[in-house]
Amino acid sequence: MTACLLLIPLIGVIAILKGRDPGATARLATTLMLATGILLAGLWAMGIRDGLSIAPVVLSKPEIRLGLGLYDGMSVIMMLLSVVVAFAAARTGSCKKRHESLWNISLLLVAAGAVGAFISTDLFFFYAFHELALVPTFLMIGILGRGERKIIAWKATIYLAFGSIVLLAGLLWLIAASGTSSLAFEDLLKTSIPAEDQPGIALFLIIGFGTLVSLFPFHSWAAPTYASAPAPISMLHAGVLKKFGLYGLLRLHPLVPEGMSHWLNLVIVLLIGNILWVGFVTINQKRLDLMLGNSSVMHMGYIFLAFAALIEAGAQIENPVAMPAAILLMFAHGVTIAMLFGLTDRIEKKTGTLDLRNLGGLASLTPKLAFLFGLAAMASIGLPGLANFAGEVMVFIAGFRGWQAGSGLGSVQIATIIALWGLVISAVYMLRAYRRTFQGPEGSHIKNAEDLSSNERRPAIFLAFVLVIVGLFPNLLLGLLENSGSATSEPSEVQNPLEPALPPDPEAQPQQAMLAN
Repeated sequence: MTACLLLIPLIGVIAILKGRDPGATARLATTLMLATGILLAGLWAMGIRDGLSIAPVVLSKPEIRLGLGLYDGMSVIMMLLSVVVAFAAARTGSCKKRHESLWNISLLLVAAGAVGAFISTDLFFFYAFHELALVPTFLMIGILGRGERKIIAWKATIYLAFGSIVLLAGLLWLIAASGTSSLAFEDLLKTSIPAEDQPGIALFLIIGFGTLVSLFPFHSWAAPTYASAPAPISMLHAGVLKKFGLYGLLRLHPLVPEGMSHWLNLVIVLLIGNILWVGFVTINQKRLDLMLGNSSVMHMGYIFLAFAALIEAGAQIENPVAMPAAILLMFAHGVTIAMLFGLTDRIEKKTGTLDLRNLGGLASLTPKLAFLFGLAAMASIGLPGLANFAGEVMVFIAGFRGWQAGSGLGSVQIATIIALWGLVISAVYMLRAYRRTFQGPEGSHIKNAEDLSSNERRPAIFLAFVLVIVGLFPNLLLGLLENSGSATSEPSEVQNPLEPALPPDPEAQPQQAMLAN
């Protein structure tokens, strides 16, 4: 059944090439993807795993297996993020009639590549599906983008190609050091990497995946790319594809735990660069799209902070909060930034500009747009009751997990304290952008602006609904991480990270012993 998530968009592409209506086909395909994704997540939550995956087909030696399935709860959540954002992206933005086929084919191929990466159970296809999604992204920016689209498309391609090559080198080194002939995650994670190889492999993975995630200082491609790209591509890439690198680090770090721990201080320096350096750059932006692009880069620092907490102690001490925190914040950020980019496209269509100096007073003419954008902006800065708040709180808890008063602050704890200032920075640039866009005197470009139509509101309302539901009930997602052993193994009990661990009751132990006798 999981294979349907990949087959549906590919069938949609074929239907468009055969002459079917491009927009209607893309909307139908993403609706079916969303329905299938929700069904699969529901079955996973109920513990029903049989029939959700296809039997891997060995294609070559070393064993490259075409395997598609829900490997664990992290795979389920990232799959859900992909179908949620794809559903909204297919209903956002517009293009000229002659480009309609290219627009919707590219959208479906990016969605297929994103979801394919997250449901792949083999390292080769995990990498290949991401590369597949980058090709239509490049075409959409270069042909249908804004501004200096060709230069920006090539810049993004060069950066992402560099990251992919470094990542490929790291993956090949990892495979060679593992000594296994199988590239399946299940087999790789059973191997042991020699200690002398781990630091080198980990460095390649951090740089490769980090470039794809826009980790400082390999981040300058991201904001111009999102600002230039058509709205659906900005939504899918910033909301979903960018999480590929973080997903990969979280998936592969158990293979090189000592190696990752070796580079802990490097990761901390880089993530602080994301939060502070890029945060101040974001404040200085004069265009709404560039501000949102830089804010997306900044927020990657918080997810890397959870990753730093995860690798802090290497293989010696576990941090059960760190990985759920990273996964929840990835999902929340993906939905939030997709909603913001979708609404920003509507602002540009209705006013003809995204220059904050030419906007202002838009709320009086477009109250529905102002409300929805304000909701997404509040989610972005971590307003309680919305999805980002739960993720960010868990990240900060993870940073101090296991810390004992009087033992001194470690590097992760210092980074966590510094990251708190990032909340102030994000509030400054987001509230300032909202005020300059929707409040104050009317700008020179808004006189004829109209509010969102019902069709324009629907994708934003859908994403807002997801943000509110996950914000109020984060365990709907975190529960998927419980009992989340691989689809081919027996589920294992995992403590809910939002429930504090209780110390054992000494009085209960004699009673349990008597019952056992």
